[in-house]
Amino acid sequence: MKKTLVVGSTNTDMVISNRVLPRPGETISGGSFMLNPGGKGANQAVAVSRLSSRKKSCVFVAKVGDDLFGRETAARMRKDGIDARLCIDKKEPSGTALILVDAKGQNEISVALGANGTLTPAEALSKIGDFKDFAAVLMQLETPIKTVLAVAEQAKKNGVMVILNPAPAAKLPKKLYPLIDWITPNETEAEILAGVKVTDVDSAAKAVKSLKRRGVGHVLITMGVKGVYCGDCGKLFPARKVKAVDCVAAGDVFNGAFVSALVEGRAVEEAIAFAQKAASISVTRRGAQSSVPQRKEVI
Repeated sequence: MKKTLVVGSTNTDMVISNRVLPRPGETISGGSFMLNPGGKGANQAVAVSRLSSRKKSCVFVAKVGDDLFGRETAARMRKDGIDARLCIDKKEPSGTALILVDAKGQNEISVALGANGTLTPAEALSKIGDFKDFAAVLMQLETPIKTVLAVAEQAKKNGVMVILNPAPAAKLPKKLYPLIDWITPNETEAEILAGVKVTDVDSAAKAVKSLKRRGVGHVLITMGVKGVYCGDCGKLFPARKVKAVDCVAAGDVFNGAFVSALVEGRAVEEAIAFAQKAASISVTRRGAQSSVPQRKEVI
């Protein structure tokens, strides 16, 4: 079986959990602090590695600073069995994120991209090597759009499935859409990309049509506690009911699990169910990569 390639960001998350999120200008004390590995790309790579049916299934390409956080990223990836091919930035520090989480698991996140924002197309492609080694490439938007586009172009030329989780929300170049086999926005991201406010099944269907008109192959819209809307299936898959304590990496776990299931040859509905179960487990745990379940917990 071919491997899954993840190209994206790696951050160190500084997390404060408290009873409520502060309003602008407000200070709330009494919370707890954690220092966790994160970054959407790294989170998704960990999810792919832990949830795949075989070991050493994931290659992760990213850029880090020449600092402690960068070196810790490399060590963590190795522990998870990930082939981490990291570029080193001698000027910019490794990415960091400040995360506030309330008692209900809702969060606010501010990210300093650091070296993530300097990953060039040439650097990424040089680390990737032969695309024929891969069944799929999963990307996000915490690295430069031009790099995402360059990787998607080469993947498409080599018959590699392209999955884009368009987060954080941003406008995409028109020529990127036809290169995307699967796009997985949440409600906010779908609204920015498709120009349709997504609140229910009908509006989700309209957003799907808009994205497919731009050339995207398939669309999944994640809708939080409501569930996941699948454009191909034409229906909403309800979310599993759990007591959430931290939703920080839920979307990343969903994407990593979904791609892993697709690469294994599972049908779309089965892949969605697998990804939803993995994500539902992750929100019952604190942290980003620390919340990613092992395959044996999901199957």
